[in-house]
Order: sequence, then structure tokens, then C-alpha cells
Amino acid sequence: MQNPFGNGNDDQNNNNMIPIPPNFAVVKRADGQMRIAKVGFSWTSLIFGMLPSIFRSDWYNFLSMISIQLIMGMGISMAMGETFETAYYIGANICRFIWAGLYNMMYFKHLFNIGYQPADQRSKQLLIENRYLSETK
Repeated sequence: MQNPFGNGNDDQNNNNMIPIPPNFAVVKRADGQMRIAKVGFSWTSLIFGMLPSIFRSDWYNFLSMISIQLIMGMGISMAMGETFETAYYIGANICRFIWAGLYNMMYFKHLFNIGYQPADQRSKQLLIENRYLSETK
């Protein structure tokens, strides 16, 4: 298969590997499960909020994100004297920018905690360069 991205992802050991864009990393677990995700700023989280975590079945980060947004909404409600609905809307829009910057890192770190490891050297190097993974792992 031709690799339009030219990132060396179709090596001799795995000729049937799909072409991966240069800013995506592949991680897999010992039982064979594999995840492919973007490294860096999450435009989908900026546009769609918490929906990417639902689509990825990333319930841990989804619950973390919704809890932080609820706490922020309560804090804004108490500080500004607004209704909770208004305060939650303000807090959710502020958090949307925070999640866009952090969500992909949170997703990969959670995957590493449940046993996933980089599938190839290119993915490992990409994750180390972006500080998602320490060099000792």
C-alpha cells in the first residue's frame, strides 16, 4: 500500500498498516487492542466540547471533564450571582478552550495507565517529543 504521508509507517513487519498522518500516534495493548489518535491541539474538542470523549468511549475523561465544568459552573454562579444555567454555560465555554488544549494528552495518558504502549518507533518518538510519554517508558 502506498503511504501518502511518507512517514515510514509501512515497514517490512507490518505491510498492511494503514497510512497515518504525521501528527497521529498508534498505541496498542498486549491483548491486541489498538487506538489511533491525534497528538496536539484538539479541534474536535474545541468545536464539539465533550462529544469526542463519548465517541472514543473515553468515559474516564468524560466524567472528569463534566465534573470540572459543573464545579466551575457552581463557582461562577456563586461569584456572579447568576442562575446556574447561565453560569454553567459561561463555564462550559471557558472549559471548551482548556479541553481543546489538553484533551488529547489526557486521552493518551489514560491509555498508558490502562496498559497501552506505542505501537511503533515513530509513534513513540512523537509522543516523547510532545511530552505525552516520558523517555523511560
